[in-house]
Amino acid sequence: MVMEMAVYQLDKNEQGQYICPKCRGTLQFVDGTAVQIVDGKADMSAILPKYECHKCGVYFQELLGSGFYDEHDLKKPPQTKVVNVRNTGDLEPMLLKKDINNQCVCPRCGEMMDFVEGQPVRIVDGRADMENVKDHFHCSHCSSKFRRIASTDYFQWSEK
Repeated sequence: MVMEMAVYQLDKNEQGQYICPKCRGTLQFVDGTAVQIVDGKADMSAILPKYECHKCGVYFQELLGSGFYDEHDLKKPPQTKVVNVRNTGDLEPMLLKKDINNQCVCPRCGEMMDFVEGQPVRIVDGRADMENVKDHFHCSHCSSKFRRIASTDYFQWSEK
C-alpha cells in the first residue's frame, strides 16, 4: 500500500494571511497546546501551531521549520445527542417495571435504563459499601438512579 503525502508551501493573501492551497480561503491560525494523550499514547503534534481550513476539513503544520507544510485531516468533534432531562424536584414516586431485558424507560431523559439487582454488602477502602444492596434502576444516559420504596413496585429518584 502506497500512501501519498501532500506537502505545500503556503501562499499569503493581500492582508498577509496564509490561504488554503485547495480552496484559496483564509486559513485560521491555531496556536499549539499541551501534549495530548490519544489512544493511550502521547500525541506530540498537538504542541505545534497549525493553520486550519474548516471549509476543506484540513489543517497544515510546518515541517521542521522548512517553510513547507504537511496536510492533515481535521478531527471532527464527537456528535453529542441533546437530551432534555427533567428536574429531579418534578419527579414523584412512580411505578416502574422492568421488561424482559431488565430495562425500562427513564422518567428523566426518556432513554432506556438498566435494572440492578441487590447485591451483598461489599467492603471498599475498609468501609461497608451499601450503595448496591437494594434493587434499583440506573440510567447511564443522565446518571440517574431510582431506588425501590420499601417492598413496593414504586421507585423514587435518588442522589446515590
